[in-house]
Amino acid sequence: MAKEPTGGGEERLRDADRSQSTILAAARDEFAEYGLAGARVDRIAERAGLNKRLIYYYFADKEQLFQAVLEQAYSDIRAEEATLHLAELDPATAVRRLVEFTWDYFIAHPEFLTLLNSANLHKARHLVDPDRARQLNSPLIESLATVLERGRRDGIFRGGVDPVQLYVSIAGLAYFYLSNSHTLSAVFGRDLLAAKARSERLSHMTDVILGYLFLHD
Repeated sequence: MAKEPTGGGEERLRDADRSQSTILAAARDEFAEYGLAGARVDRIAERAGLNKRLIYYYFADKEQLFQAVLEQAYSDIRAEEATLHLAELDPATAVRRLVEFTWDYFIAHPEFLTLLNSANLHKARHLVDPDRARQLNSPLIESLATVLERGRRDGIFRGGVDPVQLYVSIAGLAYFYLSNSHTLSAVFGRDLLAAKARSERLSHMTDVILGYLFLHD
C-alpha cells in the first residue's frame, strides 16, 4: 500500500487533495476514451504521473474510481448551472439560458457524454447512493420549478409542467444530437457539427422548448 503524504497536517491534506484531483482528472479522460470495461489503472497512473499504488490507496478498485469520476462529473455541471442564478431571471430568459448552457456545456465537455454512456451501459449501478444523486440534482430542479411557477403566475407559461420532464427534454435534445452526430451526419449527408449547423440546432432546441411552454391565444 502507498504511504500517505508526509508533512504537517494542513500540508498533508493539501497534498492528498491534489493527488486525488490529479487521479480523478486522469481517470475521467481514461474512462471517457475507453469506457469502464476498457479502462486500465496502469494507464490512469501513467496519465496522472503517479504510482499505481497511490491510486489504490485512495480508491479500492477501478469500480470505485469510476463512481468517484461520475459523481465529480455531475457535481461539476451542477456547480456551473448554479452560476446561472435561474431563479433571479425572468422566466423566458431563465429557460433560454438553461437551454443555451446545456448545449454549450455538452459541446465543451464531450467527456461528460461518454461517461454517461458508460454509466448507462452499466445500468447506473455506480450511482449507488440515491440520496447523494438527489443532492446533486435537486438544486437545479428546484430552481427550474420556481421559474416555471413564476411563468405560470405571470400568465406566460402553461401550468402543470413537470420540471424533471422539462429538464430531461432539454438535455435529451442536446445529448442525442451530439452523441449521434457522426452517424446522423453520415445518414443525412450534412456536417451536423459545423458551426452553422450547431447554431441552427441551438435555435431549434430553444424554439421547441419555449414553444411548448408559452401560452398561445
